[in-house]
Amino acid sequence: MATISTSYVLLADGSFPSHPQTIACLQKAGAIVCCDGAAQKLLDFGREPDFIVGDFDSVTPSLQSRYHERLVHIPDQETNDLTKGFRFCLQQGATDITILGATGLREDHTLGNISLLMDYAKLLPSITMMTDFGIFTVLSHSGEIASYAGQQISLFSIDPSLKITSAGLKYPLTNLSLSNWWQGTLNESLSNRFRLDFSEGSILMFQCY
Repeated sequence: MATISTSYVLLADGSFPSHPQTIACLQKAGAIVCCDGAAQKLLDFGREPDFIVGDFDSVTPSLQSRYHERLVHIPDQETNDLTKGFRFCLQQGATDITILGATGLREDHTLGNISLLMDYAKLLPSITMMTDFGIFTVLSHSGEIASYAGQQISLFSIDPSLKITSAGLKYPLTNLSLSNWWQGTLNESLSNRFRLDFSEGSILMFQCY
């Protein structure tokens, strides 16, 4: 039977992880939930999925037969496979989730998956999305963030009324409203931590490795 854990990796069917940090995350995962076609990619990597979730339009019949006890078929077309996988992880009692493979390949899927992270964080604050370049985290309150000197930082907000003030970044933000996606990108940390203060709402932060 599939492994039971409260720490989950949710593997989407985008570009398969290749960075040492994302590979290490896969190798150490307590349980891996694959979104549909990501299951075959995980098998090619050398690890079996604990669960396979989706509408199975990308899962071969032989794979379905081999892992029939680990299949979670959700035919609903109102949500994508990543959301189906996220909800399943919550149902299993996940206390933290790391999303991998959600970027790359089709750009529309990438944008959709990244934006969904903001919604997921409302239900599970301890959720992150790792790519081969860095980590997306949702910040729901002001505070200090661990970093290192020279680390590249990008900030995004879907709420133009949210205003951000920073301390410890190369390009200071002073009560700045991010009215477009590019405005908070390509900043840089000056030391081992920086601070962000913002009004109510959430910020999507990307930290390069």
